[in-house]
Amino acid sequence: MKRRTLLTAAAAASALTLGLGAPAFAEDPTKVGFIYVGPVGDGGWTYEHDQARLKVEAHFGDKVETMFQESVPEGADAERAITQMALSGADIIFTTSFGYMDPTINVAAKFPNVKFEHATGYKTADNVGVYSARFYEGRAVQGTIAGMMTKTNKVGYIGSFPIPEVIRGINAAYLHAKKVNPDVEFSVVWAYTWFDPAKEADAAQALIDQGADVILQHTDSTAPHAAAQKAGNVITFGQASDMSEYAPMPRVSSIIDNWAPYYIERIQAVMDGTWESDNTWDGIGPGMVGIGEISDAVPEDVKAAALEIKDKIASGEYHPFTGPINKQDGTPWLAEGEVADDGTLAGMNFYVEGLTGEIPQ
Repeated sequence: MKRRTLLTAAAAASALTLGLGAPAFAEDPTKVGFIYVGPVGDGGWTYEHDQARLKVEAHFGDKVETMFQESVPEGADAERAITQMALSGADIIFTTSFGYMDPTINVAAKFPNVKFEHATGYKTADNVGVYSARFYEGRAVQGTIAGMMTKTNKVGYIGSFPIPEVIRGINAAYLHAKKVNPDVEFSVVWAYTWFDPAKEADAAQALIDQGADVILQHTDSTAPHAAAQKAGNVITFGQASDMSEYAPMPRVSSIIDNWAPYYIERIQAVMDGTWESDNTWDGIGPGMVGIGEISDAVPEDVKAAALEIKDKIASGEYHPFTGPINKQDGTPWLAEGEVADDGTLAGMNFYVEGLTGEIPQ
């Protein structure tokens, strides 16, 4: 370190002797870290976060240095990975799965000068912000297509973990399928994983064997699409990413997570010294939730109905959870015209009326 200081001083003296003025030194790049729950090639959730990381690099150029660790299990392993990234000099770290919430808070307490952003959680601190997308808005669009296209009136849903984010999606999809098809029934299979192609394929096949001709998923691989393609006459939807390699059938549309604008904005705030802990929850209108192209396998009237719902949600004219809606046991939840508040949605732990089965505890 001392030698580097002497060399720098000598270089500065030489520059002044040559009449070049004070030398300009490049600022150190802002170091940005990402912790991923799946592999960057999962084709879904982690893939889109990593695509956003690449867009961060393209936007800022040599002003940033990014790093990531993929396939980090939720729990103690996550705390170790986040700690290591903080020790490596990261200025801001994005932890991109619900199960990273407590590990993020724990590590942040030890590194008060590092900024942390946790995806889909709710715990904040002076140096911890949270962000998520209103995926349930996209589920309303998917539910509309599902309800209108099913021929068996049986829709299968692969859930990852029984957390509010996933329960909201199931409820939103069911409510909108039911609106266009009063005879529709939903079956939910819990995979207890975000990314496990074998488990996801098995879950899809189990639902297909039960008669489902529409499969929705809140897991991250394309395995359910492959199972549906093999079965034939079963439609699917891309989760988190477009998964367009399975279009026009079985994948007929998708929910696409668009994280890049948010990441760029928050990293810029770190650079400017204006970053503050915040809670962001955006949807279709601001562009954080995208609806992938609806394929030609979808009839025009179905496509029109889906796009109408999408546009009304985007404009704020319509909220997917607008009453009258009862809870599963028949007790009233939302009166006619009443809209769900964000607090209830954020902690949603119940099914709406018409859904069968219990939510695992």
